[in-house]
Amino acid sequence: MAYEPNEVLDCSGMSCPMPILKTKKAVDKLEPGQILKMIATDPGSKPDMEAWSKKTGHKLLEYQQDGDKHIFFIEKV
Repeated sequence: MAYEPNEVLDCSGMSCPMPILKTKKAVDKLEPGQILKMIATDPGSKPDMEAWSKKTGHKLLEYQQDGDKHIFFIEKV
């Protein structure tokens, strides 16, 4: 499914924990129901984002992998 993000956050080249910290800051600025598209190159970002979304309650709507890019669509709850 194609989601229309309200914000795009590119964390390419950053390693843990920076993608999570930057995602938290970006999601904090959104209104409930808005969507953040986060792009990361850290291979550990998928389990990190899954754990973060479970912990915070925000919805991980979709995950895609495009080469070395890990793309997440997160809805603020």
